[in-house]
Parts: sequence; structure tokens; C-alpha cells
Amino acid sequence: MRHAVLSAVIIWLCVTGSATSQVADLRSTTEFRVCADPANVPMSVKDGSGFENRLAKLFGQLMDKPVTYSWFPSGMGFITKTLRAGTCDVVMGYAQGDELVQNTNHYYTSVYGIVTRKDGDLASVDQLTDPALKDHPIGVVAGTPPATIMARAGLAKDMKGADLFVDRRVKDPVGELLEGVRDGTLHAAVLWGPLVGPRIKDDPALQFTPLLKETSGPKMFYRITMGVRPDEQEWKRELNSLIRRHQDEINKILHEAGVPLVDDYGKELLQ
Repeated sequence: MRHAVLSAVIIWLCVTGSATSQVADLRSTTEFRVCADPANVPMSVKDGSGFENRLAKLFGQLMDKPVTYSWFPSGMGFITKTLRAGTCDVVMGYAQGDELVQNTNHYYTSVYGIVTRKDGDLASVDQLTDPALKDHPIGVVAGTPPATIMARAGLAKDMKGADLFVDRRVKDPVGELLEGVRDGTLHAAVLWGPLVGPRIKDDPALQFTPLLKETSGPKMFYRITMGVRPDEQEWKRELNSLIRRHQDEINKILHEAGVPLVDDYGKELLQ
């Protein structure tokens, strides 16, 4: 019996040791390999124009490694088919707290907000509980945190939903909502800042007002990290060090792109 137990322990150690070795061996030592959606405008785009593409380029330069991509539509199966499959080593722009990946330290914090016409009746609205929103058609992506607050505020009948998980190579729900506000078929749209800010930063007609005053329901601000495989502690520490030492450069890219940045508590907009 003793020999059987000892043999089982040895086998377990060999198996787990081998698995750990295999996980460690997944990371490339010659390339900065990024997992990304090819059409997640304005974050990641296959032509390299997204702000997350520019951040990836910065990190590649800091490591003196070329940036390569494993492209796959975001949504169900994204992490399994990319990061977990070993075809890439880091997911840019990943919300803190998701259990599918190991999060690095966050490199920015952003916020949901309301998009309105600058000359519209709702231009001064900065809270989802504002009675002025009632009886106005308002776009929102289904399943996102503000949709919950809007429903509780009695706006369910006014909400015009767009799908959360779509193949953005063929559909652009955020773009459609923005066009609705532009042409007046929608009077407002409640959207995630990084998806909207870069699209309308030079728009003469539209404005983005961050939702910094909500007091109940899901939070409106989220810390954004990079995602790595759960066992890759050394890789996470390397990225954390780069984030800490190059935060000013990161912020510059985000500001230039038009991403609305808030403090870590979602209370103040950073200029």
C-alpha cells in the first residue's frame, strides 16, 4: 500500500510538473504575441489603427520584440481559441476581475457615459435617473451594466437595445447607435467610453458625458488590464513593471485616441 501511494505521488508530481512546464513554454521569447478581435473598432483593428494596437506597439518596442497577432472575434470562445490555445500570450484591454484570465495591474480606468447631440434636449443630462430621459428613445447595448440601471429607472419601454456579442466584421452595433443619435432616430445612447470617445472626439454634432454620479446599481467605471494565462506569474510581473514605469506614455496614447479616463474610483475625469 505504501509503495502504491508513493508511486501515485511520483506520477502526480511528474504530471503536474510537465503541465507547468508546458504552460511556461507557451509564451514566445522572440515576439510580443497579442490575442485580439480584428474588427473591434476603435480598440483593435486588423489594419493596426486601433488604440490597443498602438499600445501593443509601445509594449513591443519596450521589449524590443515585433508585435504579432492571433485574430479571433471577441465573445464566446475567444480566450479558449487564442490565449488558452497558446497562439498568443496577452489580451489587451481586459476588464479586471474576469476569471478566464489572470489580470495584470490595470493600465487605465474608464467609464460608461451618455451620448447626445450637442444641440439636443438631453445635452445636459449626466445621470440615468434624470426624469428628462423618460419618453425618449435611448440606445443601449443589451446586457451591459447601464441597461440594468435604466430598467430600474423606468426606462425599459424607451430602451432600444443592440446585441452585445456580435461578429464585428459584419455588424457594428455601436456605430449604428451613434448614427441613430446623429440622425435623430435616437435621442441618446448609453455606451462604454473607450468604444465611443475615439469615434466622436472630432464629431461636431455629438458629445459624450461620463456617468460619474450614479449612486445605485452596477458601477459605471471599470479598471482595464491585460490578460495572461493563470500560471504565468513571471510574465504578469514583467508586464506590471512595464505598466508602472511607462504609465505616462500609455496615458498619452489613450488621451490622443479620445478615450475618457477617470480616476481609480470613477469619481473624476482625468484631463
